[in-house]
Amino acid sequence: MTDEDLVAAARAAARHSYSPYSGFAVGAALQFADGSVVTGTNVENASYGLALCAETVAVGKAMAEGARGGLAKVAVTGPGEDVITPCGRCRQVLNELAQLGGTDPEILCAGPREVRRMKLSELLPHAFGPADLG
Repeated sequence: MTDEDLVAAARAAARHSYSPYSGFAVGAALQFADGSVVTGTNVENASYGLALCAETVAVGKAMAEGARGGLAKVAVTGPGEDVITPCGRCRQVLNELAQLGGTDPEILCAGPREVRRMKLSELLPHAFGPADLG
């Protein structure tokens, strides 16, 4: 799968967003070392603090399907004219899955005309993870 395909998968996921309060539809696509892709979209709630981000939904789906590492690449896209990056919570959730497989995935932060590429370790330096507990 090309980077463009992964970004397209994230954009397709965003079309299923449940974001009636913010109107800010976000999509995420996780690519694993075996080539599999898992997508997620944000899910808002009338009790605002209970909203789920697209990346968190995708990681939850992946882990529910048995993924425990192998995270190679992540694409995140949102509405508007600007590139978005995963929020702090999502960076930590992505880090947990990445550390289970010892990877430092590339994050494709996609806007309508630009894709910024960076490693998860750049977005979350000095991350806390499973290895720090034992």
